Amino acid sequence: MEFFKPGLIVDFMRHRRIYMTVSFVLVAASIISIFVPGPNYGTDFLGGTEIQLTFEAPVESGALRQTLTDLGYAGADVVPVVERENSYIIRTGDFSAISEEQETQIRAAITDAIADVDGVDVSRIRLPTGSDKVRVQLTGGIDPSVLRTALEGIDIAVVDVAQFGNAEANTYEVRLAGVADELINGLRAAFPEAVPETRADGERWSPDRIERVGPRAGAQLRDAAIKSLLYAIAFIMVYVAFRFDLRFAPGGVIAMAHDAIITVGVFILLQKEFNLTIIAALLTIVGYSINDTIVVYDRIRENMGRYRDKSLYEVINISTSQMLSRTIVTSGTTLLSVSAFFIWGTPVIRDISFALFIGILIGTYSSIYVAAPLTEWMDRRFFSRAKAAGRKARARQRKKA
Repeated sequence: MEFFKPGLIVDFMRHRRIYMTVSFVLVAASIISIFVPGPNYGTDFLGGTEIQLTFEAPVESGALRQTLTDLGYAGADVVPVVERENSYIIRTGDFSAISEEQETQIRAAITDAIADVDGVDVSRIRLPTGSDKVRVQLTGGIDPSVLRTALEGIDIAVVDVAQFGNAEANTYEVRLAGVADELINGLRAAFPEAVPETRADGERWSPDRIERVGPRAGAQLRDAAIKSLLYAIAFIMVYVAFRFDLRFAPGGVIAMAHDAIITVGVFILLQKEFNLTIIAALLTIVGYSINDTIVVYDRIRENMGRYRDKSLYEVINISTSQMLSRTIVTSGTTLLSVSAFFIWGTPVIRDISFALFIGILIGTYSSIYVAAPLTEWMDRRFFSRAKAAGRKARARQRKKA
């Protein structure tokens, strides 16, 4: 599909210095934003508890924040869900509702309770760090109510007690009331009409979503996400170096990093949540960016052999003009698809769609106004001088001969 008259040549390179300056400013601003104000890390990276709930009656965000503060969750984030009425996302850095003192009390209570059971001893009591579960391994079987009674006797709220694994293992798992359970119970006491036991349709009321990530796991996920981006860029750099010569490789890699950095900067400046979903979007953007750049590079290299009498400046203008219709069709259809997800998708889909929209837009721009001008600069700065020096050396040898 052609949108322009065949043979049309647009002088894209004419204002390359202006566009390169704009790109430099945007990249610099994005890098600064990483430190100030810094990314708004989600639960995936910081660790903590995230709850999405829909109230059965109207609740003001200010009253909700004050209630959370009164419940001991000062500093918790309260984010309204735009597409749902009376729906909020609550994020708190608290991961476990059990303190170290309570852990000691739990171990003592279980040991004392099992000591009263004939023929049964405690083999092991395990409380994973930050968890709301207690795993008890015994030498014999017992009634689960023994464990429930023991913990409730020291004011520990028990949600469920069940046998874990094979019956012969005599292992029991006690699920305690975690941060989410305590928070919801507190909200139910403060807003009884908004957080009822049962919904209007008779079904039991429950949060829409609960996510829990430990601080150590969050740090590991954050490190792994950064490494995945660096590995992706490194391997693509190696590919481009083998696929093209040194005139092309730096421009492709810099354009790819340019797209990812600016997308990150936009997310930080808008204070959108940074999580694993956004990392997946950034990896997609990196792949899309280098693919678009390689298509443009292929046409430039093809035309370099076809128009040997023209400078690389002119060849780039010819090549990008020939690819203009293809670029509009490819990027336009992709942006339309992403826009549909952004308009009608869920909050998670909207975030990744927004990241892809920005990345594809910037990636299309960078293939023309970042990668190509850098290639022309590399050729003019290094390769043209080397060729000129070679011609002079050959001319001197001919004179001597």
